[in-house]
Amino acid sequence: MAEITQRVACKAVISLGGKVLVLREGSTYEEGTQIERWGFPGGRINPGEPFLEGLRREVLEETGLSIANQEPLYVGEWFPNIKGQANHIVAIFFVCEPTEGTKEGDVLLSEEHDSYSWVTAADAKSMDFMAPDDDVLATFFKKYP
Repeated sequence: MAEITQRVACKAVISLGGKVLVLREGSTYEEGTQIERWGFPGGRINPGEPFLEGLRREVLEETGLSIANQEPLYVGEWFPNIKGQANHIVAIFFVCEPTEGTKEGDVLLSEEHDSYSWVTAADAKSMDFMAPDDDVLATFFKKYP
């Protein structure tokens, strides 16, 4: 069996005014395996980094937003091949809120993403989501209608 690199990630389901923030992976993302597909902000945490610190760091890097009230919502996994290396990524998805005073237009994308949208459950039906983010979105809107 080929060696698999295992990683831990934290992702944010950021809720604002009944909508959640999703990002589209851009072709500029060096490790991109889901180009032009939608998903939640966040990413892999560094070894020894507390997971909530990693979540806040990743969200700030990818969106320019600060978040609060992180509550676990979903645990998922996927098995991408990144630059010829098999990976197993386990991710914890958290329901979050942006810090007080944040508006929808305050998002500042990193070079990993080329677009963002604040979506409702109905909006998301016409978008191409990466897995397991599609299941996470359905779980969120079922729990927080």
